[in-house]
Amino acid sequence: MAENIKARLYVESDLRVGQEITLDRDQGHYLVNVMRARGGEYVGLFNGRDGEWLAEIVRTGKGRADLRVRENIAPQITEPDLWYLFAPIKKARLDYMVQKATELGVSLLRPVRTMRTNLDRLRQDKISKNAIEAAEQCERMTVPEVMPMVTLEELLDGWPEDRLIMFCDEAGAEDQNAFPVGKALDEVDAWQGRPEKWAILIGPEGGFTESERHLIRSRAHVVPVTLGPRILRADTAAIVAIALWQSFRGDWQ
Repeated sequence: MAENIKARLYVESDLRVGQEITLDRDQGHYLVNVMRARGGEYVGLFNGRDGEWLAEIVRTGKGRADLRVRENIAPQITEPDLWYLFAPIKKARLDYMVQKATELGVSLLRPVRTMRTNLDRLRQDKISKNAIEAAEQCERMTVPEVMPMVTLEELLDGWPEDRLIMFCDEAGAEDQNAFPVGKALDEVDAWQGRPEKWAILIGPEGGFTESERHLIRSRAHVVPVTLGPRILRADTAAIVAIALWQSFRGDWQ
């Protein structure tokens, strides 16, 4: 049946056998006008809680589709508890970064305004939509939560005590207190066991200022790491950092 699924869609409603769901305008347009779906065909549905379900298209109209949930086809799977904290960058690269972070399995996205951040405003709903579309396409069963933008100081002052921050310090390659990711995580395990709650912090174009680096490193829950000898663009650094964390501590092991 999987090969007959016309599309895979995220919905917020609960999923159970026999339930009827009317897709919102954007999803209805996508399914009917873009994918050319018709009555009697099937889609996959997920909501981040109830696993994945097969649903039949029972009615279509102009940019509208009504579905009836038929059966559960996969149990719920959750990703590791990994937050991704980033300084906003230009739109096209921001969209790319959100897509890739979602595909790589982060559980939360949070923009952070720094001294060198070029964007003062972000459309939180646009980021959420981008993350949903990426989750639909990469077959994950959850969508990362998207939080509003905060300043770096607000982020650190309100930080939960039970979560560590893997701070990707672009100057770390020259700093004896910043280790490659694998070694840094092993060091943490040696004195804290194997903590499961993590966040990854990536800086803006141009990097953090010296005062920001000092502020970040002054916090007890921060683990400075280096991503190697080359200076990476923010979107590249995001992919590298998340992939390395997933390899050493996430669900790629």
